[in-house]
Amino acid sequence: MPKQPSTIASGRFLRFVQRDGWEFVTRSNASGVVAIIALTDDDELVLIEQHRPPLGRTVIEIPAGLVGDDAEKTGEADLEAARREFLEETGYTAEGWRSLITCASSAGLTDECIHFFRADGLTKAAEGGGVDGEGIRVVLVPRSGIHAWIQARVRDGLAVDAKVYSALALLDA
Repeated sequence: MPKQPSTIASGRFLRFVQRDGWEFVTRSNASGVVAIIALTDDDELVLIEQHRPPLGRTVIEIPAGLVGDDAEKTGEADLEAARREFLEETGYTAEGWRSLITCASSAGLTDECIHFFRADGLTKAAEGGGVDGEGIRVVLVPRSGIHAWIQARVRDGLAVDAKVYSALALLDA
């Protein structure tokens, strides 16, 4: 088991730490990350578009979020967080949920790992759009034309989160 990292600096949501001479960031407000790969009955991938301040532009993403990201959610299970985040961001619920894979998000930068889930049997249950002014826009993209759609959005100046490409690979696996 690795030794505990020592804190160099702390912010509201992140800590800058060091372990074994390596500096990295860790979340101080969550116990994990979930990402949801969801297809409608019409074979459309559920994507979101959201402005991300670190990049200074809108990013195409799959629905995702933090596990246990406030005191009321301490001890929250990954699947519970995935269901909650999917509803908050997209307004959809899903009848079927399947755990797919857990992997490091950026192993040289952070200790964060992402747990991917597959969601099927979708029902629109709420408006979505996120919480606290996240300004999330939900987009349903036919899987058959998704690569052309992504290329067009990139030409429009949007960035693409790597989890989108991971989702496409996992759908084809």
